[in-house]
This record gives sequence, C-alpha cells and structure tokens, in this order.
Amino acid sequence: MKKIEAIIRKSKFRVVKEALHDVGVTFFSYWDVTGLGNEKEGHVYRGVSYSTSDIQRRHLSIVVNDDFEEITVEAILKSASTGDVGDGKIFVIDIKEAYRIRTGEKGGQTLK
Repeated sequence: MKKIEAIIRKSKFRVVKEALHDVGVTFFSYWDVTGLGNEKEGHVYRGVSYSTSDIQRRHLSIVVNDDFEEITVEAILKSASTGDVGDGKIFVIDIKEAYRIRTGEKGGQTLK
C-alpha cells in the first residue's frame, strides 16, 4: 500500500477531486494548509503590497493499493498543473499495514 500526499492550489481542488473519482479513488482526506514557497516577491493590489511568501494550499492524503499508485499520481499531475510556479508537490510513502476498526480486517482489502 502507498500513501500519496499532495499539496495543490486550492483553486484546482475541484478538478483534482473529479480526476481522482474518474480513476476510481473514492476516499481521501484533505485540509487547508498554509506554507512557504520559493516565490520571494510580493504583489501589489490597489496600492497595497501583499506578501506571497505565505501560500494557501490544500493538502490531500490518499491511501491506495500498490497497483493504484501510478494511476493516482498521474491523475493529480494532469489535473493540478497550471504550468506556473506554485502548482504543488506530491509525496509517495510506503504503508506497512492498514486495519479496519469496525471489523478488525487488515491489509489491502481495508481500502475497498
């Protein structure tokens, strides 16, 4: 099993969610996060300077069986990309084991 963590633009969340559902990923957790990026310059709006070093993003946490790793990552890459700096990152982590609390089942079947 793999845990796929993605940090994406909040504006791309709906598109990413639909892309994940289209490839069969029907369960994942997400939350809003603030991070620091590589962009160093600020923006000026109506004469007021705003710092863009604090970036609002959405963090997705998805656990899939090994055979779904590539499909899931590709769905996120294609749907989250704008081609601009700040599109985000994807991390893939090995999961040693998973348990379903209700039944005590363990292993990959807990994800179905």
